[in-house]
Amino acid sequence: MTYSPNTSPLQEPSGLKISHADPEIYSAIIHRLLFHFSRNRPGTQIVIVCIGTDRSTGDSLGPLVGTALSRFHSPLFHLYGTLEEPVHAVNLEETLALINQRYTNPFIIGIDACLGHSTSVGCIQVVEGPLKPGAGVNKQLPPVGNIHLTGIVNVGGFMEYFVLQNTRLSLVMRLSDIIASSLYSALKQWHHHSSKPAAAREL
Repeated sequence: MTYSPNTSPLQEPSGLKISHADPEIYSAIIHRLLFHFSRNRPGTQIVIVCIGTDRSTGDSLGPLVGTALSRFHSPLFHLYGTLEEPVHAVNLEETLALINQRYTNPFIIGIDACLGHSTSVGCIQVVEGPLKPGAGVNKQLPPVGNIHLTGIVNVGGFMEYFVLQNTRLSLVMRLSDIIASSLYSALKQWHHHSSKPAAAREL
């Protein structure tokens, strides 16, 4: 669970924040993800780390995204964090250590729920750099990801644990569906493009 103090639509040149109700949300997220993927060499291993727990409605976004992605049974990415096997505060450091042992210079995508201002609830963010899980509930946890995606599920700043427990499941599921679908579509497009010969990619 992270915290987002920024409410502007564009946080930085490599950051995006967009409402889940925006009709262009899928294309906007896919385009932003492809921008980040394009910086990688073809063949770079993709690792997705979905953080959270199903014991809290608001904090279940990460595991819901992970479970949705796991149903694709895709070789395009390595996945950590589902409803069955969540990645959370207790096992995050162990999971990151395992990833560092298994993969050489992977491109890591962190996914987590987020608290923010009331005007930002229902937004999805795609941001360069690692997310800081636990910041929304004042926990010190290691940063995760070369980039990260977050869904702002509720208002932050006070009684965070209570807020998370009283977050609407319908919103969390909507955000998780959008994130999973957009991320998988972007990964397929990037793999299709990067698998072409260099000369063909330049055409």
